[in-house]
Amino acid sequence: MIEAVSEEKKPIDNLDIGDAFNEEKDEEFCKLLESLYQKYGYDFRQYSEAHIKRRIRNRMTLSGIKDISEIQFKILNDEAFVIKLLHDLSITVTEMFRDPNFYKSLRENVIPLLKTYPFIKIWHAGCSTGQEAYSMAILLQEEGLYERSTLYATDFNQQVVNQAKEGIFSNVLIKEYTANYQVSGGKASFSDYYTSDDTNAIMNQSLKKNIVWANHNLVTDSVFAEVNMILCRNVLIYFNKDLQNKVHTLFYSSLVKGGILALGSKESLRFTDLNNKYVEADRKNRIYKKKY
Repeated sequence: MIEAVSEEKKPIDNLDIGDAFNEEKDEEFCKLLESLYQKYGYDFRQYSEAHIKRRIRNRMTLSGIKDISEIQFKILNDEAFVIKLLHDLSITVTEMFRDPNFYKSLRENVIPLLKTYPFIKIWHAGCSTGQEAYSMAILLQEEGLYERSTLYATDFNQQVVNQAKEGIFSNVLIKEYTANYQVSGGKASFSDYYTSDDTNAIMNQSLKKNIVWANHNLVTDSVFAEVNMILCRNVLIYFNKDLQNKVHTLFYSSLVKGGILALGSKESLRFTDLNNKYVEADRKNRIYKKKY
């Protein structure tokens, strides 16, 4: 497993893919992804092609690479470059209490179910830098459930897992996080859950004690725990249909009967192979309950 290092990334949303990936280069693009998988075990071959090309194009721009053959060479021979590329390919868009109405729905529609379990296991799949796992910890604490809960927070990128475990976030973000928390139905003051210096906010140790941070790849790894709830929000939109079905099969196998699957607002089970195996707990917020 490659140990990643921190590097600041520039925004890439408005980048044009450019001539580096025209039709004549598609075969080389496939070889590039194959090399990344064969040598390092990271499989992006079934990710959205437009998403992967945009991210690779951004890395080429940052590294001064003008030809796809050069990036192929660097993947095979330059591990430091691969670390940077893997960081680029990670999905790291997240925030505390992101989409506050989603968390309000959890309080109203899911917490009553979780309270029926003697012990609660929740899986945050694709946890990125951890903000949403900490949000869930706060919610469970306020609902009196945290002491009998275990949260598994996983991501394929070891760098972001390490960052998430630290629970340190810029003070610049705290105003937005506080507003999200309040709209979500927070029952206390958000400042109760962190300590702050001139630069950063550090999440309280009491929130960290029941979170298990782990490296797990949704594309290549199998079931690792039976859980009562899975949150995987706005991750599967970056996968093609076949890979989405594969991951949904993994989720279905991981959930107990009556378990909850919470997806992002841009995702749905409607067009997957497992649609008929769930009932909607909240259509708007894409929260589903496993039938059997």
